[in-house]
Amino acid sequence: MKIVKRIFIVLLVLLVLAQIPFIYRRYQTSKLAEKIAQLDAQRTTYQDPNFKEYKGIIHAHTNLGGHSTGSFEELIAAANANDLDFVLMTEHYSDTFDTAEKTLNGVYGKTLFVGGNEIDTSDGDRFLLIPGGGEAARVRMSGTSAFLDAAHRENKLALITYPEKFKTWDSQFDGIEVFSLHTAAKQMSWLGALGDLIWSYPSYPELTFAKNFQRPDANLAKFDEIAAQRKISLFAGTDAHSDLGVHLLGTDGGQKLINVKLDPYETIFRMARIHVLIQKDKPLDRQSLIEAIRAGFFFVGFDALGDTTGFSFVGIGLGLAHEKYVMGAEVAAEPLSAFQALAVRPGLRFVAYKNGGIIFETIVNDQFSFEPQGRGVYRVEVYRDDLGPPFDKMPWIISNPIYVK
Repeated sequence: MKIVKRIFIVLLVLLVLAQIPFIYRRYQTSKLAEKIAQLDAQRTTYQDPNFKEYKGIIHAHTNLGGHSTGSFEELIAAANANDLDFVLMTEHYSDTFDTAEKTLNGVYGKTLFVGGNEIDTSDGDRFLLIPGGGEAARVRMSGTSAFLDAAHRENKLALITYPEKFKTWDSQFDGIEVFSLHTAAKQMSWLGALGDLIWSYPSYPELTFAKNFQRPDANLAKFDEIAAQRKISLFAGTDAHSDLGVHLLGTDGGQKLINVKLDPYETIFRMARIHVLIQKDKPLDRQSLIEAIRAGFFFVGFDALGDTTGFSFVGIGLGLAHEKYVMGAEVAAEPLSAFQALAVRPGLRFVAYKNGGIIFETIVNDQFSFEPQGRGVYRVEVYRDDLGPPFDKMPWIISNPIYVK
């Protein structure tokens, strides 16, 4: 009996000692959150005289399309609490009814919702179709080319999701989901992250997840390869399901004695967003939003590391008016004198790419300018080295390109 007691005490001591690194990481996360909040309070924003910036998310599901336990009420409350201007829904299809029509469409509170679908084709490719429609279930029996032809005839967006599984790269899709929160979470080392989930997650859920994210090298390289051939856009998707957690002693109606969610909408919506630029003379509605996304007038902001609102990446013309060309623009090389990226706080590292290769990299206070190097596809990534590892490896901002012809 004494041996058993001693073994128990030893195991208990080892368990306590094993928590020390995670307790210290919790302290580090708290200091990081304080630093981000302090720097956010000092931030400045750039306001384009011709465009207004709107923030929102792409790729969200509810229990309507299965694979999710989230309700409309839960999703609306989370979008409003996060001051999202828009949410692009991507319900899974049904063989019996139109999930895009039945999901959230229109303005609820302060947020515009657009009903879309996530669908796959007989070629094994998967897309986000925005807006969606009743044809979603039928299209999955068609090939990728037939699906894209049908989508474009109806002026809809067809965006690649799960690019790591995509096959038909010579097809005419509109954009690539270069980063997915859902995919990134699945790639985490859950054994190592378990201590952080216990100690850090309850108080700092976004940062607990974000500390495990990695730059999507392969997806960005594929985007750069395609963008060098034709105009497309890149985006980050949340793939929000609100279904990860512990659910115990419940009913089919949703009542549960224990219900702990690790991925509630409110948390996921604070992590990765797209910031869309819409001309000031246009209202934010379904049509203007889809047009702006199709044009690539937006950037990806990992807002868990600080609000990215106000970032700007433009090409500047040679004329007296110094005309500015926003992300997504196509411009001839002759009237372009420089590129300019404006940050919202000092001390950031800017990395400029041409056709996927790094051409400039520097740390500046709030503004980064560089000269074009002939025809090509130019985009910018911004890093928060000031937050320390691992955020010196994971972008804070990823712009869409400016295409110089």
